[in-house]
Amino acid sequence: MKTLTYLACPYSHPRRSVRVARFKEANRAAGYLMRQGEVVFSPISHTHPIAEQGGLPKGWDFWEAFDRVYLGVSRRIVVLCIDGWKESVGVTAELRIANDLGVPVFHLLPYGDSYRLICLSDKEPSDV
Repeated sequence: MKTLTYLACPYSHPRRSVRVARFKEANRAAGYLMRQGEVVFSPISHTHPIAEQGGLPKGWDFWEAFDRVYLGVSRRIVVLCIDGWKESVGVTAELRIANDLGVPVFHLLPYGDSYRLICLSDKEPSDV
């Protein structure tokens, strides 16, 4: 039985163009992980179009309850390390929740046209 990988990514930003760029990068990373055989939930990929079309809030305060449910059934969290991830309120909160739940944390770094996955416990980059 496959298990769920949660893809965390920064999203919120005053400029819509930055939010859209982050959405596109989340989609690209989710596609990469899926090609590696992962079952991925990408909150940004899922919620950006819903928030845009439904006039919903874009911030963590609104989406926290949704993301807690998905983190609760995920076998790992993968943080997409793009600009803004360290400062992101949402990513910081997702990492805190994952830690509280004992969900292992990995980091996905853009690497040319691909990515490198780093497990914090390994400290060595590896391909997914």
